Amino acid sequence: MKTVLGQTVIRVLILGFLPVTSIGAHSESLIGTQTAPDPALTHPDTGHAMSRTAGLSGLTEPLAKRGIDVALGSTNIYQTNIRNGLDTHGRSGRFSGSYDVEIAADLQALAGLKGLSLFVHAEGGWPDTEGINESMVGSAFGVNADALGNRSIDVVEALVEWSLFRDRLTLTAGKVDTTCFFDTSEFANDETIQFLNGALVNNPTIPLPDYGLGVILSARLTDRWTVTAGAVDAEADGRETGFRTTFGGEDYFFYALETGLTTEWDSAGSPLTGNYRLGLWYDPQPKAHADRDQEHRDDVGLYVSVDQMLLWENDDPEDSQGLGLFARYGYADEKRNDVGGFWSVGLQYQGLLEGRDSDVFALGFAQGVFSDAASAVFTADHENVLELYYSAPIIPGLILSPSIQYLSRPGGNCAVDDALVVGLRVQAIF
Repeated sequence: MKTVLGQTVIRVLILGFLPVTSIGAHSESLIGTQTAPDPALTHPDTGHAMSRTAGLSGLTEPLAKRGIDVALGSTNIYQTNIRNGLDTHGRSGRFSGSYDVEIAADLQALAGLKGLSLFVHAEGGWPDTEGINESMVGSAFGVNADALGNRSIDVVEALVEWSLFRDRLTLTAGKVDTTCFFDTSEFANDETIQFLNGALVNNPTIPLPDYGLGVILSARLTDRWTVTAGAVDAEADGRETGFRTTFGGEDYFFYALETGLTTEWDSAGSPLTGNYRLGLWYDPQPKAHADRDQEHRDDVGLYVSVDQMLLWENDDPEDSQGLGLFARYGYADEKRNDVGGFWSVGLQYQGLLEGRDSDVFALGFAQGVFSDAASAVFTADHENVLELYYSAPIIPGLILSPSIQYLSRPGGNCAVDDALVVGLRVQAIF
């Protein structure tokens, strides 16, 4: 079918069957209160809010009663650079979109397998060009993290989750999305409803693998303290099954360990929730920064991710209107990486305008510091990114999000003037 921007795009979003006490990939619904454009329900894999549209007009209701959930949606994006950068007249990549199919099954309800659930996710995208970044902007981080290029449809996640000891321990195995487990954020972690610039989606100092085979173990040690450890194929290619890169040739695995603390600050209304995460990672692959041919193995780094509610508009625990803060920091070895340091900070306010309780206004700033040893390629010390977006549900299941990005020293190139990117994202959820 034809949709907004003249392209068929289907994105499936699970409609809330997985237990909210799950950890791992579902941790964002476990720790802290999610603030997002539509408060109707949350996606159990990412914790991001979605609007329900009667389960595809009731077609999925019989499946849901048996423990299987399916939903559909679409993400379409128009972007252009209107000032400096590499080019302001190009047309390639201005329109882009992605489509996904996700199915979740409660194996306990289906087959009596206690604590087990199954999740399968397939995605595709268009067009051939992955957005406007390479041709018009030149940012090291990318101005459209949702741009996949031309991919018909690939099974990018296929995993089993096993919850044990009253959901205190969760084991996830299969083809996984590492970004659902590590370096998460309530306010800057989803390019389909939040920021579009890659630097405000994930920390660029972390060499997070593509969708790949791996094992994740998450432990909720107390009601406020979690620890997550994982090993994922470091050479993964999301378009493949994962067996070739996992078991063929060198067996390189990306390892990560993250500890998270949930806090609650007293306020006049509901408690102000916060999530504080500290992580370490290890990547054994040979690598080098852009200026060198010599490669080094055993790359290590650390990161911090924080999100904290600062204000609730009222004391209704079901109302997510209010102001939240997020911040990130990352360090990586400059001998092995182009970006050795990174930090970001931003604010999100839901319900800023009277009568628009589900609208979200957000502003984020990020800075990536380039390796001093790669000065031949990166003539500037750093690249700065400033992004602003406003997300507004128009009707149930349809969200419009205009955005503006200002990029200083794109790609760390002193010869490229600051760029100004404007865009409009249209997300439909069925």
